[in-house]
Amino acid sequence: MSVADGGRQWPDEVSVENARATLLQLLARAGVPSDDARQLIGLLEAGALALAHEELSGGRIAAGEKDEPYESGRLDGARDVLEELGAVAERTLVRAVGAAGEQGTAGERPRARRMEVERARVAVTPLYLSFTEVSELDPEVTDEVLAAVLGTMSPRQRAGYAGRLTDFAADHQARLERMFAGYGPGSAITMHGRYSLLHSATSIAVLERLAAAPRELREEWDAVELPPAWLDGLTTAWNAPA
Repeated sequence: MSVADGGRQWPDEVSVENARATLLQLLARAGVPSDDARQLIGLLEAGALALAHEELSGGRIAAGEKDEPYESGRLDGARDVLEELGAVAERTLVRAVGAAGEQGTAGERPRARRMEVERARVAVTPLYLSFTEVSELDPEVTDEVLAAVLGTMSPRQRAGYAGRLTDFAADHQARLERMFAGYGPGSAITMHGRYSLLHSATSIAVLERLAAAPRELREEWDAVELPPAWLDGLTTAWNAPA
């Protein structure tokens, strides 16, 4: 059964649960652990609600032509509904990433989960390819590097990491273009091990963390025993004069 409104038909609660269960089963057949699958679905649900809230908050609640008392009540009611929509989006996000909020137990950041690493990979790869090309010299440690990057963030921060990466790439577009031209695939120093990370899509993720949380990144980097020279080389390339 579906819910009707003004001639439109929307899925009812039973149909939504059926779609969710179907998706969970399909993901399970593909080898995705149930906890990861549930988190991914939860993030989609929270994101849809948050985007609806953002759109409605952008001036869609306009005054009508009724008398002032009527309009005042209508606008107050619309704002109450909008506020509740934001609260529902918040509760949905908390269910997806956990109630720990900005940090884990005893102030610790939990280790990155498989699905979080995969989401970061999906986010960073097209950004990298917008500045350079696939390199045969990619050190192939994507999971380890992204796990270190995500280790600097709380689950809630990881949920919005794709947007953060996109903003970082847009804000520093010219600088990233110069860096990859001078040190990345196709440059004159492609064989220099110090700059190996420039041949990996993870370089943009690492740079964003070097700018936002350098101490935490170096702690995580050491914990997973990644080469310190990679961080130093990336820093040198990033700070090279224009």
